[in-house]
Formats: sequence, structure tokens, C-alpha cells
Amino acid sequence: MKVVILYRPNSEFARMVEEYATEFERQRGKKFELVDIDSEAGSNTAQLYDIVQYPAILAVREDGQIMMTWQGERLPLMDEVAAYFDQ
Repeated sequence: MKVVILYRPNSEFARMVEEYATEFERQRGKKFELVDIDSEAGSNTAQLYDIVQYPAILAVREDGQIMMTWQGERLPLMDEVAAYFDQ
């Protein structure tokens, strides 16, 4: 399972996302894959999983199946996301 955050590094939410990812790693010892939505990989991922609001957090299985998504400026509780790292 991997957990990806799609966001725009030069947006008003960039600092919030980066602090969330840093704090999550500090508390849980797990890292998010941070992906710029404006990159080719980010754009393709957003299109593939029908992501329309940013930032977005995606829990994706190794076979590419999406398990959970959170979209929009209100980030989920770290406990909610941590459950998907352990699957």
C-alpha cells in the first residue's frame, strides 16, 4: 500500500501539506509520496483516479486499486490515514 498526496507546491495549501507530511513521518515513521499535481505524473494520477479537489490524499494498493481518497483543504486525522499504511 502506498499513500500519495497530490498538491501544488506553490499554492496557499503547500505549507499545510508539507507540515502534515513531516509531522506524520515524525509521529508514525511512515512517509507520504508527495506529488506535484502540475507534473505529468501528478496530472495522470489525478485523471486516473478522478481527483478534482486539491490537496488530495490517496491510499492505493500495489495493484493500483484505490482504497480511500480524501480531497480538499481539510486534511484527515493522521489516525485515519495511518490505518491505510498498515494494510
